[in-house]
Amino acid sequence: MKFYSLNKQSPAVDFKEATIRGLAPDKGLYFPEYIPLFTKELLESIDRVDNATIAYEVIREYAADVIPPEDLGRIAKEAIDFEIPLVQVDDNISSLELFHGPTLAFKDVGARFMSRCLGYFAKERNQKVVVLVATSGDTGGAVANGFYNVDGVEVVILYPSGKVSSVQEKQLTTLGNNIHALEVKGNFDDCQPMVKEAFADKELNERLFLTSANSINIARWLPQQFYYLLAWKQWEDKSNPPVIAVPSGNFGNICAGIMAYKSGMPVKHFIAACNANDTVPEFFRTGKYEAKKAVPTISNAMDVGDPSNFIRIQKIFSDDITDMKKMISSCSISDEETRNILKKVFEEKRYLMDTHGAVAYLALQRYLENNPGSKGIFLETAHPVKFYDVVEPIIGQQVPIPELVQQQLKKEKSAVLMNAESNLLKEYLLHS
Repeated sequence: MKFYSLNKQSPAVDFKEATIRGLAPDKGLYFPEYIPLFTKELLESIDRVDNATIAYEVIREYAADVIPPEDLGRIAKEAIDFEIPLVQVDDNISSLELFHGPTLAFKDVGARFMSRCLGYFAKERNQKVVVLVATSGDTGGAVANGFYNVDGVEVVILYPSGKVSSVQEKQLTTLGNNIHALEVKGNFDDCQPMVKEAFADKELNERLFLTSANSINIARWLPQQFYYLLAWKQWEDKSNPPVIAVPSGNFGNICAGIMAYKSGMPVKHFIAACNANDTVPEFFRTGKYEAKKAVPTISNAMDVGDPSNFIRIQKIFSDDITDMKKMISSCSISDEETRNILKKVFEEKRYLMDTHGAVAYLALQRYLENNPGSKGIFLETAHPVKFYDVVEPIIGQQVPIPELVQQQLKKEKSAVLMNAESNLLKEYLLHS
């Protein structure tokens, strides 16, 4: 399998090279030369297939030419080596709980898969790998945990000062060792260009072995298909495929789901559920894509005004917005609406969501009200405790804190405060 740049100014590369580079030399995102189809046997017998085999079958055609089957199978198995349950909330809505991994967030799957791929590739090289990543919240903790103590890898994480939750900040700033946190004065849309400019900097790339762990990296993005297949495995009414609502910020997660659909997984419709950062909902309304400056919300991991992965979704649908609208809709949910639905579902259903899951739940509920006979899944992408400082005032009680988080909150934060200037990041990378 080859991967080409969506800017089409760089040569196609294999899975290994695309993973190591993260971003193509022409600053384009890598995309597979074709979308493989799942086997008929896998889809028809998925109820009886173990999770590790499902994950391997999803990723096999993308990566098997550079990672031997035995190693690729092990990597895929370790990426999902925790519970990923589909929990029924009411008669028509189920929650795919993606927060049972080590950092209590969906990004554990992609981060664990990618870290193990890079660890495998690093053994073949003498030069240390520098993983450079910007985060709006959960990516930082997932990447930090996934790469912690991986031989031959150093991790540098940029995050916006004061715009991630206290739990998220502790998860990415307290590990130390090969994990380094940069606290940037600005928002996520200030951090991301700094990372992109670093990858485009000739001197940096000559002196360092740079790669990315954001969802722009294919080894972070593609394995997110795993849990969509696991949701389908657990879906009881196979004759009535689900509507799937995805909390959407940088659009890597929903894009992975759409890839699974294009590979053959039955889905009735996708909903890109956004907060006040409504660049994509506006695109669906007007047909014009206009990036905006991100605004802060209580679902901060989705505070993205120019989602990088949306270009991949456009590519999947050959830039045909009419075709896209048949399969995807998008909406914007306000903070007030998020608070209200989170409180209502907790009080009436005794199910506690985080703020991102609440955005997706409400978007799904509204869609189902207008489409009788459909049932759906929303992705609960993080444990509510990661946003306890927002969730607790809404529900009027304390969110139980897992022991792992209790220990993290006691640790001392270690981060370098930095202005949102690319030259400062370059100096740090060259001389730290």
